[in-house]
Amino acid sequence: MLKPRTLKILAGLLLVYGLLIGLSFVWPSFAESPAGLFLLVPGLSIYLFHKAGVPGLLEHNGLCGWGWCAPTPFGWTFLALFWLAVAWLVAWAIASLSNRFAAR
Repeated sequence: MLKPRTLKILAGLLLVYGLLIGLSFVWPSFAESPAGLFLLVPGLSIYLFHKAGVPGLLEHNGLCGWGWCAPTPFGWTFLALFWLAVAWLVAWAIASLSNRFAAR
């Protein structure tokens, strides 16, 4: 689970994601492309978690009139931990599959 190979793959995944975010800041039209929409999924997933009933994620309990409520500090922490766990599971799966195919 916490093998160096898994951690290297996790670092690679986070680096690629960070580079894509950086690319969207340098080239704003990238954020409107289908690849840029991939960057929005983690940030917008907080509204799905709120709709699913996780309390305390949005300011004013999600009641902000016509606008979208911003995440609370707990909401940002929840999102970061959730998506880091997802990235870690993906890295673990990649490492496990690559070890299985390398052994053949």
